[in-house]
Amino acid sequence: MDQLTDTGRTSPATNPPPVAGLRLAISLFFALDGFLFAGWVVRIPAIKEQIDASAGALGLALLGVSVGSVTTMLLTGRLCRRYGNHPVTVVTAALLSLSIALPPLTHSALQLGLVLLLFGAAYGGLNVAFNAAAVDLAEAVRRPILPSFHAAFSAGGLVGAGLGGILAPHLGPLPHLLLLTAIGLLVTAGAGRVLLRTPAPTAGGGPHRDRAGAAPGRGRPPAGRVRLFVTVYGLITLCTAYGEGALADWGSLHLSEDLHTGPGVAAAGYAMFALLMTLTRASGTWLLERLGDTPVLVAGGLLAAAGMLLGALAPNLWLVFLGYGLTGLGLANVFPIAVGSAGSLGGSQGVAVASTLGYTGILLGPPSIGFLTEGFGLPTALTTIAALAAVAALLGHLIHRGRTRAAA
Repeated sequence: MDQLTDTGRTSPATNPPPVAGLRLAISLFFALDGFLFAGWVVRIPAIKEQIDASAGALGLALLGVSVGSVTTMLLTGRLCRRYGNHPVTVVTAALLSLSIALPPLTHSALQLGLVLLLFGAAYGGLNVAFNAAAVDLAEAVRRPILPSFHAAFSAGGLVGAGLGGILAPHLGPLPHLLLLTAIGLLVTAGAGRVLLRTPAPTAGGGPHRDRAGAAPGRGRPPAGRVRLFVTVYGLITLCTAYGEGALADWGSLHLSEDLHTGPGVAAAGYAMFALLMTLTRASGTWLLERLGDTPVLVAGGLLAAAGMLLGALAPNLWLVFLGYGLTGLGLANVFPIAVGSAGSLGGSQGVAVASTLGYTGILLGPPSIGFLTEGFGLPTALTTIAALAAVAALLGHLIHRGRTRAAA
């Protein structure tokens, strides 16, 4: 018998075994994605030395990941509609696992860029496919479980970076990344068997509300309004992903150059951000079931804005650490909420649109901070993260009002 939660969501009293197995399998793909990407990132300096590339040439080569990802995401949405989210997840995970071993085989920046186009295409395709599969499952069980999947991604990234830090002094890039290929294929084979044997779940009955009262299931908005809502959710992902990408590339530099810390302390600042983001995502389902999507999204954006202002402008090291932590705490669940909402409205294509805009934010963040730093200094440039987090909160409030009107 279904139970009605305090947020108005309908959830089953117990999850049947196929749902539990499917949730675990999808979580493993999220974790694998973060693990493989982090494992690649920590070997970039060694690859740069191997191909004897200048900083500019390496930067152009690294654009291959971005170009491959963005150009593939919208195509993947269509592939998911045609072949299903589960098969596309398995295929793209296998391609990602295989392509991560290719960069050490290159001998020039051009070759590296071409290889990274393939790696980026697999990475972007996998992100759309497993997010669409996660949205399907969340809709079926009528629970906001998307943050737990993104927590798995963050945890996988932490493990991949940690393992890379341990292996880098002892293994060259090729044996290290071949090891990641083997791990990736094993996980894909195990978790993929569950996905391929389990049909995509169908949404359960009952209204799917947030605490503030919107009930999208009560009356579906017209197609034009659905596209508008999906685009706005995509802009929210852009605003938050901008912050994640910019802080990853520039947060440690702010600590080392502006506060004159050592490299270990500088790295710990970003670790604070990443750790709190992971822990908050792990508790995201609990938060969303008690507070609802809109309050968590809006409060998260505002908290991240306040935290980043503190992290960018505070003169004291511990205050900066506190600011970084609050930023991770605030941003943690905004991206999953926005992607999940886009998927609920637009299916796999909605996930693709939101993911594409989100990845665009990751691309825009680091170069935008660099450009602004030259004119205004790094602390001022980092305040743009706070500004866009506040914009995400505002958009979350506005789209909630729009969906409430549409439902009425």
